[in-house]
Parts: sequence; C-alpha cells; structure tokens
Amino acid sequence: MIAADSSVLVDLVSGQGGDAEAAATALRQALHVGPVVLCEVALAEVCTAVKGGAQIMDVLEDIGIGYSAMEPKAALRAGEMQRRYRQRGGHRSRTVADFLIGAHAMMQCDALITRDASFYRDYFKGLKLIVPQA
Repeated sequence: MIAADSSVLVDLVSGQGGDAEAAATALRQALHVGPVVLCEVALAEVCTAVKGGAQIMDVLEDIGIGYSAMEPKAALRAGEMQRRYRQRGGHRSRTVADFLIGAHAMMQCDALITRDASFYRDYFKGLKLIVPQA
C-alpha cells in the first residue's frame, strides 16, 4: 500500500501544467504496484485546497485512490517527530499535518508519493519516497 501526500493530490485534481502530469504519472505507476491511499489529514488538506471539496473523495475513488484511517501508533509517532523538529529549532512553517502524513505512510504503508522529499527523508528515515518528476 502506498500513501499519497496532499500536495500531489492537489496537483492531480487541479489538472494544470507539468505538476499535474507528473502527479498523474506517479500515481498511475503506483496503482500498478498496489493500492494507493490517503489518510484523513491528507484528505482534509485536499478539501481545503480544492473548490468543491465535498465531492473530492468520489473523484479520488474514481481514480483508484482509497482511504486509510490513521492508527494511534502513527499519531504517536507524528507527535514524537514534531517534538524533535521543535527541539532542533523548527518553526511553525511545519505543522502537525506534515508529521501525521509522514507517520501514517511510515507506520501503515510501504511508501509515500510526495513533492517534499527532503523533509520526509530528514524526519522519517527509511520511508520509501516516490517523487513525481515534471
């Protein structure tokens, strides 16, 4: 199972430019390997970014992207990673949502499709990342 970051899904549903094409290609390739899912945090972020967010789950399901609820162990890992971020001098530019998406992917999935590889490599070592290439 492969998790999808909200930024990639926003690129996909916006349907504009090279980022949308790169997202579509990465998701299509991942869907050939196995299920692609998003967690509640990524779903909320996509709904925030896209007009008509109430129908977004239907659109994603039509594409083949499912939903995977976050388990408590993933939420706990996210909190630990955000605490580490703050101890290292991190500021509010990173919200708990980024850590929740990363922890969900690490604890419950096999990989994460994201454009933000440097952040996830730093805080979620060992998480396989798939980066759409424009």
